[in-house]
Amino acid sequence: MKTIKFNKGFVPTAILSVLVIAFGLVGFFLKGINLGLDFKPGAIEEVRIAEPVASLTYNGAAGITVELSSGQMDVVISGIGATNETRSYNFNEVKTVSDLAAELEKIDDLHVKVIDGSYDTRKLFLNSAVTNQLSTNNLYIYPAGTSEVTTDDIRDALKDSSVSIKQLGSGVDASYQIRIGADENSTQDTLDSAINSKLYEKFGEEKVAIVKQDFIGSGMSKSTTLKSIIMFVCVVLLIWVYAAIRFHWDFALGSVIALIHDALIMFTFIIWTQMEFSTTVLAAVLTIIGYSINATVVILDRIRYNLKMMKDAKNFNDILNRSLSDTLVRSILTTVTTLMAVIALYVFTSGSIKDFSLALIVGLISGMYSSIFISSGFISACRKNWKVEYGVHHSLKADNK
Repeated sequence: MKTIKFNKGFVPTAILSVLVIAFGLVGFFLKGINLGLDFKPGAIEEVRIAEPVASLTYNGAAGITVELSSGQMDVVISGIGATNETRSYNFNEVKTVSDLAAELEKIDDLHVKVIDGSYDTRKLFLNSAVTNQLSTNNLYIYPAGTSEVTTDDIRDALKDSSVSIKQLGSGVDASYQIRIGADENSTQDTLDSAINSKLYEKFGEEKVAIVKQDFIGSGMSKSTTLKSIIMFVCVVLLIWVYAAIRFHWDFALGSVIALIHDALIMFTFIIWTQMEFSTTVLAAVLTIIGYSINATVVILDRIRYNLKMMKDAKNFNDILNRSLSDTLVRSILTTVTTLMAVIALYVFTSGSIKDFSLALIVGLISGMYSSIFISSGFISACRKNWKVEYGVHHSLKADNK
């Protein structure tokens, strides 16, 4: 097998990594990290603006809840004096809003007001973040793919610089994530009211579908942030201890530097893309740390093996280049096959899982790069006078302790 001179790339790649990380540092001061609700106190709400196609009301004694998916609607009936049952309406059979309304009207005391009966039932959603429990108040059913509202319209309605708005999806299928910060005296009701009252005034209450609502107080967000930092530091320290026990001190330190490098590269990407940094994205960072150390350990194992076998090596870089060449195909195949699965996850999912997979893609590429160039480059720098100062046989003895 041909030995590739990887050591010639150690200095250029180190310079490149420093520039990229510096670019991330500049972005941190200019743009900051788009902290998710787990790390920043406040309320977050996802809304869609659309004309409803129907509304449901109920004035009976039973408890009725409605659950709607892309394939069917389930109506759960329960309570004292009622027959506990779930009625399901398959949208392959009940194809229009009018057909669905006719079936729902068969439930005692449930009333359906049809606004657009011709709409396809497979493209419906509820304003279920408010409630999916039927009462004398209207529960609206909305059509997907009909929004004509833009991010500027939402921003114009709120007229508040402290509120951040993020568009999810595109065109007529778009929804809008609205976030407002909180102080120690804020409650979810007051924050949600501050958002919704302005949306109702601008678009009309019946047209505002509140798809999702979340809230986290200042105490909880601080606790989550602190625990996340402690967890990250503990993970890195434990990996350093493991590598120091299994290998030499410079091998261990090189592997830890590669891990920190990967984390900083991911944060650079997160900062400049303004991806929401949530606990899901944090999980992606920790996943990459585990993946990267595994790839690095394979290379370090090979270096240790070649230290024993290549007794005629002229210098340490010869052993390093041989070891990296031996493991290159494995490193590429492992990364590429994992990337295939992660790219599929990115293409076919949405929301936080899409962010998770995108962060993984960046981390996987960075992890392979750092295992080959950053970790090995550091070890090479530590042992640049390896033969001159110690001699081959003395070094072998030291590494076999």
